[in-house]
Amino acid sequence: MRDPLLQLISLQKASGSWVLEAALAEVLVKTEEEVSKPKPAQVDQEVWATVLALIWLYGFKMEAQEDWQFLAMKAVSWIQAQKVASVSECVQAGNTLLGCQVQKDTLGL
Repeated sequence: MRDPLLQLISLQKASGSWVLEAALAEVLVKTEEEVSKPKPAQVDQEVWATVLALIWLYGFKMEAQEDWQFLAMKAVSWIQAQKVASVSECVQAGNTLLGCQVQKDTLGL
């Protein structure tokens, strides 16, 4: 498999978001179903995918932060523009799924 970080970077859309798809699940070392199931009900799939990508970056790739900090900022701006009411819930569910403990503030949300 290619470098998961490079794969994640290549999956980011021009808008700054990620799409909930098999390729993203592969980077997260999960199945598509495992990634989709814990999504909070009222949350858009793209928002959920983008939160997961951010948690993964902060949880597993801090040593390469200079390689991804700008794309993370773009992702955060995109999430903020979506006016998501349940960002905290998303971050909590994402941390549980990925086995991380990344705080919402750390993500810039």
